[in-house]
Amino acid sequence: MDLQFSRADEGPLIMASESPKSGLSPTTVDRARPREKAYKLSDRDGLYLLVKPSGARYWRMNFKLHQLQRTASFGRYPEVTLAEARQRLIEARRLLKQGIDPVHQAKLDKVAASIAAGNTFRLIAEEWLEKMRLEERSPKSIRKCEWQVSLVLPDIGNRPISQITAHEVLLSLKKIERTRKFYTAMSVRALCGQIFRFAVATARAERDVCVDLRGALVTPKVVHRPAITMPKHVGALMRAIHDYDGARYTNIALRLLAHTFVRPGELRHAEWNEFDLERAVWIIPPHKMKMRRPHTIPLSQQALAIIGEIDHGENFSTYLFPSIRSTKRPLSDNTINAALRRMGYEKDQMTAHGFRAMAATLLNEMGNWNPDAIERQLAHAEPNSVRRAYTRGQHWEERVRMMQHWSDYLDQLRGGAEIIRPQFGKREPKLTLV
Repeated sequence: MDLQFSRADEGPLIMASESPKSGLSPTTVDRARPREKAYKLSDRDGLYLLVKPSGARYWRMNFKLHQLQRTASFGRYPEVTLAEARQRLIEARRLLKQGIDPVHQAKLDKVAASIAAGNTFRLIAEEWLEKMRLEERSPKSIRKCEWQVSLVLPDIGNRPISQITAHEVLLSLKKIERTRKFYTAMSVRALCGQIFRFAVATARAERDVCVDLRGALVTPKVVHRPAITMPKHVGALMRAIHDYDGARYTNIALRLLAHTFVRPGELRHAEWNEFDLERAVWIIPPHKMKMRRPHTIPLSQQALAIIGEIDHGENFSTYLFPSIRSTKRPLSDNTINAALRRMGYEKDQMTAHGFRAMAATLLNEMGNWNPDAIERQLAHAEPNSVRRAYTRGQHWEERVRMMQHWSDYLDQLRGGAEIIRPQFGKREPKLTLV
């Protein structure tokens, strides 16, 4: 490699009073005064101070790389002190030993710094949210993420994402914790982690700093959704729903929810084109599902009869349960819960989502159905990735029988029938009346 350090060759060279080994002193640099022509004060290892007639003083180094004469600039005195200039000289010489032009590298670093400064957390978060929209995530999920992002934007929104530290994120999350919203704080930490990982994947950050915050936040107490799971109480609930004297479509929606136990949002957004009534199936498209996978629901005879009570078609509204204010919008997300309250069920007793827990509990207690079939009907994902790879079956035939049995069971409970349930012991099953 052709590498040489040269003495200054622009104008007269003025040597400092110190020996070449010691170089300049801070006092000598500070007392350097302008002259009619620019001059230089030589330090050690090729570093020198260029003093302009205007009084401006600059740190420089001349070098030759690949037969080209170049000058590296290390900043202006006093913004850059003698010690700082020497440190920058060392870094430049290290680059030169690798065959890298420090002048060119400085330009690249400046561009990179400019780009990094523009890649703020706010900008990356908006890109990530737009990615969610393009993936056709549910509007409700996107709105929730937008709200969670807004909680940390005042603190880190305008910071370059590559410069944000774990401590900065923690301080922002602690503000949420101080309002006793522990679950929200945990959820926002997870969301910030997704944004940081997106920045890493798009070469705007080195790592996800939120990983360092594991264990730093208060773990919220798990509160299970309220649900009715005692058979005699389920019977009372079904009778209350059957006798509900509120809006007709709310009554139909409540009954269909009980017989299909889908998520409330999936029921509210149900559209006519999702149903094949001749084949007795309801196919919910991926963009409406929590796990973004299509979900097929066998419809029992009772479910088909309930749908048959709806006296409008797709020409009136694409939704089975349109809003009372507009046929272009689905039923309000609070309608079903409000109906349950009107029937006398408090929010800590039963909710629209509770029909899923009700079905899961009772179907598992029956002991007649494969747990995988029940989980598949609930559209739950297998948490174990290895096991998930070997359980790809849909358990369709069993689910068809199970859903018809579930509807028959609900009708029996509503009619007040005594349900015989087995209690399995070590020997013969013992039957008891519930």
